[in-house]
Amino acid sequence: MSTTEIKQQRRKKFEDVFIHIRDELIEHLKAEKMPQEAVEWFHRNLDFNVPGGKLNRGLSVVESVEILRGRQLSDDEYFKAAVLGWCVEVFQACYLVADDIMDQSIMRRGQPCWYRLEAVGNIAVNDSIMLEGATYQLLKKYFRSETYYVHLLELFHEAAYQLEMGQLVDVVTALDVDLTKFSLEKHAFMVQYRAAYYCFYLPVALAMRMCSMPETYTLNGQTVEPYKLALSILLPVGEYFQIQDDFLDYAGTPEQFGKIGTDIVDNKCSWCINIALSRKVLDENYGQKDAAKEATVKALYEELGLREKYAVYEENAKERIEKLTEQVPEPEAGVDEVVLRRAVFTSFLSKIYKRTNGSYSAYVMSGGATEVYFLIITSHSFVAPMFQNPM
Repeated sequence: MSTTEIKQQRRKKFEDVFIHIRDELIEHLKAEKMPQEAVEWFHRNLDFNVPGGKLNRGLSVVESVEILRGRQLSDDEYFKAAVLGWCVEVFQACYLVADDIMDQSIMRRGQPCWYRLEAVGNIAVNDSIMLEGATYQLLKKYFRSETYYVHLLELFHEAAYQLEMGQLVDVVTALDVDLTKFSLEKHAFMVQYRAAYYCFYLPVALAMRMCSMPETYTLNGQTVEPYKLALSILLPVGEYFQIQDDFLDYAGTPEQFGKIGTDIVDNKCSWCINIALSRKVLDENYGQKDAAKEATVKALYEELGLREKYAVYEENAKERIEKLTEQVPEPEAGVDEVVLRRAVFTSFLSKIYKRTNGSYSAYVMSGGATEVYFLIITSHSFVAPMFQNPM
Protein backbone atom coordinates (compact mmCIF):
# COMPACT_ATOMS: atom_id res chain seq x y z
CA MET A 1 0.00 0.00 0.00
CA SER A 2 1.41 3.41 -0.97
CA THR A 3 1.88 6.25 1.53
CA THR A 4 -0.91 8.15 -0.23
CA GLU A 5 -3.30 5.22 0.23
CA ILE A 6 -2.27 4.88 3.88
CA LYS A 7 -2.90 8.58 4.42
CA GLN A 8 -6.32 8.39 2.76
CA GLN A 9 -7.30 5.31 4.75
CA ARG A 10 -6.25 6.91 8.02
CA ARG A 11 -8.17 10.10 7.26
CA LYS A 12 -11.24 8.18 6.07
CA LYS A 13 -11.35 6.18 9.29
CA PHE A 14 -11.23 9.40 11.31
CA GLU A 15 -13.83 11.15 9.13
CA ASP A 16 -16.24 8.23 9.58
CA VAL A 17 -16.33 9.07 13.30
CA PHE A 18 -17.26 12.68 12.47
CA ILE A 19 -20.31 11.50 10.53
CA HIS A 20 -21.37 9.53 13.59
CA ILE A 21 -20.96 12.37 16.10
CA ARG A 22 -22.44 14.96 13.73
CA ASP A 23 -25.57 12.85 13.33
CA GLU A 24 -25.78 12.43 17.09
CA LEU A 25 -25.53 16.19 17.61
CA ILE A 26 -28.33 16.68 15.08
CA GLU A 27 -30.48 14.06 16.83
CA HIS A 28 -29.89 15.86 20.12
CA LEU A 29 -31.29 19.09 18.63
CA LYS A 30 -34.30 17.20 17.32
CA ALA A 31 -34.85 15.71 20.78
CA GLU A 32 -34.85 19.26 22.15
CA LYS A 33 -37.78 20.02 19.77
CA MET A 34 -35.76 22.50 17.73
CA PRO A 35 -37.55 23.71 14.56
CA GLN A 36 -36.52 21.90 11.39
CA GLU A 37 -34.98 25.01 9.81
CA ALA A 38 -32.75 25.48 12.88
CA VAL A 39 -31.69 21.83 12.76
CA GLU A 40 -30.80 22.13 9.08
CA TRP A 41 -28.86 25.34 9.73
CA PHE A 42 -26.78 23.68 12.46
CA HIS A 43 -26.17 20.72 10.16
CA ARG A 44 -24.74 23.10 7.53
CA ASN A 45 -22.70 24.88 10.20
CA LEU A 46 -21.08 21.61 11.28
CA ASP A 47 -20.42 20.37 7.75
CA PHE A 48 -18.98 23.66 6.52
CA ASN A 49 -16.79 24.63 9.47
CA VAL A 50 -15.57 21.45 11.17
CA PRO A 51 -14.24 18.82 8.71
CA GLY A 52 -12.93 21.11 5.98
CA GLY A 53 -9.34 21.43 7.22
CA LYS A 54 -6.49 18.96 7.33
CA LEU A 55 -7.72 17.61 10.73
CA ASN A 56 -4.24 17.30 12.10
CA ARG A 57 -5.06 18.50 15.62
CA GLY A 58 -7.75 15.86 15.92
CA LEU A 59 -5.64 13.14 14.32
CA SER A 60 -2.83 14.06 16.71
CA VAL A 61 -5.01 12.98 19.65
CA VAL A 62 -5.43 9.51 18.12
CA GLU A 63 -1.76 9.31 17.17
CA SER A 64 -0.63 10.34 20.66
CA VAL A 65 -2.87 7.75 22.33
CA GLU A 66 -1.40 5.05 20.08
CA ILE A 67 2.15 6.16 20.84
CA LEU A 68 1.55 6.38 24.60
CA ARG A 69 -0.15 2.99 24.79
CA GLY A 70 2.58 1.48 22.65
CA ARG A 71 0.17 -0.83 20.85
CA GLN A 72 -2.73 -0.84 18.43
CA LEU A 73 -5.99 0.44 19.86
CA SER A 74 -9.12 -1.64 20.26
CA ASP A 75 -12.15 -0.49 18.29
CA ASP A 76 -13.61 1.14 21.42
CA GLU A 77 -10.31 2.85 22.27
CA TYR A 78 -9.94 4.16 18.74
CA PHE A 79 -13.50 5.48 18.69
CA LYS A 80 -13.08 7.33 21.99
CA ALA A 81 -9.73 8.77 20.95
CA ALA A 82 -11.27 9.89 17.66
CA VAL A 83 -14.24 11.48 19.43
CA LEU A 84 -11.78 13.38 21.63
CA GLY A 85 -9.93 14.41 18.49
CA TRP A 86 -13.15 15.68 16.94
CA CYS A 87 -13.85 17.65 20.11
CA VAL A 88 -10.62 19.53 19.40
CA GLU A 89 -11.68 20.11 15.78
CA VAL A 90 -15.15 21.37 16.77
CA PHE A 91 -13.57 23.57 19.48
CA GLN A 92 -11.16 25.02 16.93
CA ALA A 93 -13.95 25.65 14.42
CA CYS A 94 -15.75 27.76 17.01
CA TYR A 95 -12.81 30.13 17.30
CA LEU A 96 -11.98 30.20 13.60
CA VAL A 97 -15.51 31.34 12.76
CA ALA A 98 -15.27 34.08 15.41
CA ASP A 99 -11.74 35.10 14.38
CA ASP A 100 -12.78 35.51 10.74
CA ILE A 101 -15.59 37.85 11.79
CA MET A 102 -13.29 39.96 13.97
CA ASP A 103 -10.60 40.17 11.30
CA GLN A 104 -13.10 40.56 8.45
CA SER A 105 -11.20 37.78 6.67
CA ILE A 106 -12.08 36.79 3.12
CA MET A 107 -11.02 33.15 2.84
CA ARG A 108 -10.51 30.22 5.17
CA ARG A 109 -9.21 26.83 4.03
CA GLY A 110 -9.43 27.86 0.40
CA GLN A 111 -13.12 28.84 0.49
CA PRO A 112 -15.12 31.93 1.55
CA CYS A 113 -15.38 32.43 5.29
CA TRP A 114 -18.65 31.20 6.81
CA TYR A 115 -19.89 34.67 7.79
CA ARG A 116 -19.48 35.84 4.18
CA LEU A 117 -21.93 33.28 2.80
CA GLU A 118 -25.26 34.60 1.62
CA ALA A 119 -27.84 34.71 4.45
CA VAL A 120 -25.23 33.92 7.15
CA GLY A 121 -23.67 37.28 8.07
CA ASN A 122 -23.85 38.04 11.80
CA ILE A 123 -25.71 34.78 12.50
CA ALA A 124 -22.18 33.35 12.41
CA VAL A 125 -21.67 34.81 15.90
CA ASN A 126 -24.27 32.43 17.32
CA ASP A 127 -23.03 29.64 15.06
CA SER A 128 -19.59 30.00 16.68
CA ILE A 129 -21.13 29.72 20.15
CA MET A 130 -23.14 26.68 19.05
CA LEU A 131 -19.92 24.95 18.01
CA GLU A 132 -18.43 25.58 21.44
CA GLY A 133 -21.54 24.15 23.07
CA ALA A 134 -21.33 21.10 20.83
CA THR A 135 -17.79 20.45 22.12
CA TYR A 136 -19.02 20.12 25.70
CA GLN A 137 -22.09 18.14 24.66
CA LEU A 138 -19.80 15.54 23.07
CA LEU A 139 -17.54 15.45 26.11
CA LYS A 140 -20.54 14.88 28.40
CA LYS A 141 -22.04 12.16 26.22
CA TYR A 142 -18.90 10.09 25.73
CA PHE A 143 -16.70 10.76 28.76
CA ARG A 144 -18.94 11.67 31.70
CA SER A 145 -18.49 8.23 33.30
CA GLU A 146 -14.69 8.29 32.93
CA THR A 147 -12.47 9.08 35.90
CA TYR A 148 -10.61 11.65 33.81
CA TYR A 149 -13.76 13.54 32.70
CA VAL A 150 -13.10 16.57 34.90
CA HIS A 151 -9.52 16.74 33.61
CA LEU A 152 -10.85 16.91 30.04
CA LEU A 153 -13.23 19.72 30.94
CA GLU A 154 -10.45 21.64 32.68
CA LEU A 155 -8.16 21.30 29.67
CA PHE A 156 -10.78 22.66 27.27
CA HIS A 157 -11.77 25.49 29.64
CA GLU A 158 -8.12 26.46 30.13
CA ALA A 159 -7.48 26.34 26.39
CA ALA A 160 -10.54 28.52 25.75
CA TYR A 161 -9.58 31.12 28.35
CA GLN A 162 -5.99 31.32 27.16
CA LEU A 163 -7.10 31.61 23.54
CA GLU A 164 -9.58 34.37 24.42
CA MET A 165 -6.95 36.33 26.36
CA GLY A 166 -4.52 36.06 23.47
CA GLN A 167 -7.21 37.10 21.01
CA LEU A 168 -8.03 40.15 23.13
CA VAL A 169 -4.42 41.32 23.07
CA ASP A 170 -4.29 40.70 19.31
CA VAL A 171 -7.37 42.75 18.48
CA VAL A 172 -6.79 45.69 20.85
CA THR A 173 -3.18 46.00 19.71
CA ALA A 174 -4.38 46.28 16.10
CA LEU A 175 -6.99 48.98 16.82
CA ASP A 176 -4.69 51.93 16.11
CA VAL A 177 -1.68 52.17 13.82
CA ASP A 178 0.90 52.78 16.56
CA LEU A 179 4.00 50.68 16.07
CA THR A 180 5.30 51.68 19.51
CA LYS A 181 2.76 49.20 20.88
CA PHE A 182 4.54 46.34 19.12
CA SER A 183 7.32 44.24 20.63
CA LEU A 184 8.64 40.70 20.44
CA GLU A 185 7.58 40.25 24.08
CA LYS A 186 3.96 41.10 23.23
CA HIS A 187 4.16 38.84 20.19
CA ALA A 188 5.45 35.97 22.37
CA PHE A 189 2.51 36.44 24.75
CA MET A 190 -0.01 36.31 21.92
CA VAL A 191 1.68 33.25 20.42
CA GLN A 192 1.50 31.30 23.67
CA TYR A 193 -2.07 32.24 24.44
CA ARG A 194 -3.61 32.25 20.95
CA ALA A 195 -1.98 29.20 19.40
CA ALA A 196 0.63 27.20 21.29
CA TYR A 197 -1.54 25.87 24.12
CA TYR A 198 -4.61 24.75 22.18
CA CYS A 199 -2.88 23.76 18.93
CA PHE A 200 -0.14 21.63 20.44
CA TYR A 201 -0.45 21.04 24.18
CA LEU A 202 -4.20 20.38 24.22
CA PRO A 203 -4.20 17.34 21.84
CA VAL A 204 -1.29 15.72 23.68
CA ALA A 205 -2.61 16.44 27.17
CA LEU A 206 -6.02 15.01 26.21
CA ALA A 207 -4.31 11.83 25.01
CA MET A 208 -2.29 11.65 28.23
CA ARG A 209 -5.45 11.95 30.33
CA MET A 210 -7.23 9.31 28.26
CA CYS A 211 -4.29 6.99 28.90
CA SER A 212 -4.49 7.75 32.64
CA MET A 213 -1.02 9.26 32.68
CA PRO A 214 -0.18 10.03 36.34
CA GLU A 215 0.85 13.49 37.53
CA THR A 216 4.30 12.13 38.38
CA TYR A 217 6.18 8.86 37.97
CA THR A 218 9.70 7.56 38.41
CA LEU A 219 11.63 6.20 35.43
CA ASN A 220 15.27 5.12 35.47
CA GLY A 221 15.64 6.68 38.90
CA GLN A 222 14.33 10.05 37.66
CA THR A 223 11.12 11.70 38.86
CA VAL A 224 9.08 12.85 35.87
CA GLU A 225 6.23 15.38 35.86
CA PRO A 226 4.86 14.50 32.41
CA TYR A 227 2.32 17.31 32.00
CA LYS A 228 4.80 20.03 32.92
CA LEU A 229 7.42 18.38 30.73
CA ALA A 230 5.05 18.16 27.76
CA LEU A 231 4.06 21.80 28.17
CA SER A 232 7.70 22.91 28.32
CA ILE A 233 8.33 21.27 24.92
CA LEU A 234 5.05 22.00 23.13
CA LEU A 235 4.92 25.74 23.88
CA PRO A 236 8.18 26.29 21.92
CA VAL A 237 6.75 24.08 19.15
CA GLY A 238 3.70 26.35 19.09
CA GLU A 239 5.89 29.45 18.99
CA TYR A 240 7.76 28.04 16.01
CA PHE A 241 4.47 27.22 14.27
CA GLN A 242 3.04 30.73 14.76
CA ILE A 243 6.21 32.45 13.53
CA GLN A 244 6.02 30.21 10.46
CA ASP A 245 2.43 31.39 10.04
CA ASP A 246 3.48 35.04 10.31
CA PHE A 247 6.24 34.51 7.77
CA LEU A 248 3.95 32.70 5.32
CA ASP A 249 1.35 35.46 5.65
CA TYR A 250 3.97 37.73 4.08
CA ALA A 251 5.94 35.31 1.88
CA GLY A 252 3.36 32.69 0.86
CA THR A 253 0.76 32.78 -1.88
CA PRO A 254 -3.02 32.29 -1.39
CA GLU A 255 -2.63 28.92 -3.14
CA GLN A 256 -0.02 27.85 -0.57
CA PHE A 257 -1.54 29.56 2.45
CA GLY A 258 -5.20 28.64 1.91
CA LYS A 259 -6.14 32.25 2.60
CA ILE A 260 -5.08 35.77 1.65
CA GLY A 261 -2.38 37.14 3.94
CA THR A 262 -3.63 40.31 5.67
CA ASP A 263 -1.26 40.91 8.59
CA ILE A 264 0.20 44.06 7.04
CA VAL A 265 -3.09 45.77 6.13
CA ASP A 266 -4.73 44.58 9.39
CA ASN A 267 -1.97 46.13 11.52
CA LYS A 268 -1.10 42.81 13.20
CA CYS A 269 1.67 42.50 15.76
CA SER A 270 3.41 39.76 13.77
CA TRP A 271 6.95 38.41 13.98
CA CYS A 272 7.80 40.07 10.65
CA ILE A 273 6.91 43.61 11.72
CA ASN A 274 8.73 43.20 15.03
CA ILE A 275 11.91 42.11 13.26
CA ALA A 276 11.64 45.08 10.88
CA LEU A 277 10.63 47.76 13.41
CA SER A 278 12.16 51.23 13.73
CA ARG A 279 12.04 52.15 10.05
CA LYS A 280 10.23 55.34 9.00
CA VAL A 281 8.70 53.64 5.97
CA LEU A 282 6.75 51.35 8.29
CA ASP A 283 5.15 54.27 10.12
CA GLU A 284 3.93 55.59 6.78
CA ASN A 285 2.73 52.31 5.24
CA TYR A 286 1.98 49.61 7.87
CA GLY A 287 -1.64 49.00 8.89
CA GLN A 288 -3.11 50.78 5.85
CA LYS A 289 -5.86 49.27 3.69
CA ASP A 290 -3.89 50.06 0.56
CA ALA A 291 -2.33 47.49 -1.78
CA ALA A 292 0.49 49.83 -2.84
CA LYS A 293 1.47 50.52 0.78
CA GLU A 294 1.29 46.80 1.55
CA ALA A 295 3.68 46.17 -1.36
CA THR A 296 6.02 48.85 0.04
CA VAL A 297 6.18 47.05 3.38
CA LYS A 298 6.83 43.70 1.67
CA ALA A 299 9.61 45.32 -0.36
CA LEU A 300 11.16 46.55 2.88
CA TYR A 301 10.95 43.04 4.32
CA GLU A 302 12.89 41.80 1.29
CA GLU A 303 15.44 44.61 1.67
CA LEU A 304 15.97 43.70 5.31
CA GLY A 305 16.58 40.05 4.37
CA LEU A 306 13.62 38.75 6.31
CA ARG A 307 13.70 35.43 4.46
CA GLU A 308 17.28 34.83 5.59
CA LYS A 309 16.47 35.90 9.16
CA TYR A 310 13.54 33.49 9.20
CA ALA A 311 15.71 30.63 7.89
CA VAL A 312 18.14 31.20 10.77
CA TYR A 313 15.29 31.35 13.27
CA GLU A 314 13.78 28.11 11.90
CA GLU A 315 16.98 26.10 12.31
CA ASN A 316 17.54 27.50 15.82
CA ALA A 317 13.96 26.67 16.78
CA LYS A 318 14.29 23.11 15.50
CA GLU A 319 17.54 22.60 17.44
CA ARG A 320 15.96 24.01 20.62
CA ILE A 321 12.93 21.72 20.37
CA GLU A 322 15.10 18.67 19.69
CA LYS A 323 17.20 19.42 22.77
CA LEU A 324 14.07 19.80 24.91
CA THR A 325 12.74 16.51 23.56
CA GLU A 326 15.95 14.74 24.51
CA GLN A 327 15.15 15.56 28.15
CA VAL A 328 12.23 13.11 28.09
CA PRO A 329 13.48 9.88 29.72
CA GLU A 330 12.71 6.86 27.55
CA PRO A 331 11.67 3.46 28.97
CA GLU A 332 13.70 0.38 28.14
CA ALA A 333 12.63 -1.70 25.16
CA GLY A 334 9.66 -3.92 25.89
CA VAL A 335 8.30 -1.78 28.74
CA ASP A 336 4.52 -1.49 28.30
CA GLU A 337 3.66 1.04 31.02
CA VAL A 338 2.08 4.34 29.97
CA VAL A 339 4.83 6.95 30.16
CA LEU A 340 5.65 10.04 28.13
CA ARG A 341 7.62 9.20 24.98
CA ARG A 342 9.81 11.33 22.75
CA ALA A 343 7.93 10.14 19.68
CA VAL A 344 4.95 12.30 20.68
CA PHE A 345 7.07 15.42 20.20
CA THR A 346 9.22 14.32 17.26
CA SER A 347 5.96 13.57 15.44
CA PHE A 348 4.75 17.16 15.90
CA LEU A 349 8.08 18.62 14.85
CA SER A 350 8.17 16.50 11.70
CA LYS A 351 4.79 17.90 10.68
CA ILE A 352 5.70 21.57 10.82
CA TYR A 353 9.43 21.73 10.02
CA LYS A 354 9.96 23.51 6.67
CA ARG A 355 6.22 23.70 5.98
CA THR A 356 5.22 26.04 3.15
CA ASN A 357 1.45 26.48 3.63
CA GLY A 358 -0.92 27.82 6.23
CA SER A 359 -1.68 24.52 7.94
CA TYR A 360 0.77 22.53 10.01
CA SER A 361 -0.75 19.40 8.52
CA ALA A 362 0.62 20.07 5.05
CA TYR A 363 3.35 17.56 5.80
CA VAL A 364 0.71 14.97 6.60
CA MET A 365 -1.22 15.64 3.42
CA SER A 366 1.91 15.26 1.34
CA GLY A 367 2.34 11.75 2.75
CA GLY A 368 5.59 12.62 4.54
CA ALA A 369 4.22 12.56 8.05
CA THR A 370 2.51 9.25 7.38
CA GLU A 371 5.91 7.72 6.78
CA VAL A 372 7.27 9.30 9.96
CA TYR A 373 4.22 8.09 11.87
CA PHE A 374 4.71 4.59 10.50
CA LEU A 375 8.30 4.57 11.77
CA ILE A 376 7.22 5.91 15.15
CA ILE A 377 4.54 3.35 15.89
CA THR A 378 6.50 0.39 14.54
CA SER A 379 9.39 1.38 16.80
CA HIS A 380 7.08 0.57 19.71
CA SER A 381 6.62 -3.04 18.63
CA PHE A 382 3.20 -2.87 17.08
CA VAL A 383 1.68 -2.13 13.72
CA ALA A 384 -1.79 -0.61 13.61
CA PRO A 385 -4.27 -2.40 11.32
CA MET A 386 -4.08 0.34 8.66
CA PHE A 387 -0.36 -0.34 8.26
CA GLN A 388 -0.54 -4.11 7.96
CA ASN A 389 0.31 -5.70 4.62
CA PRO A 390 1.70 -2.44 3.19
CA MET A 391 2.16 -4.04 -0.22
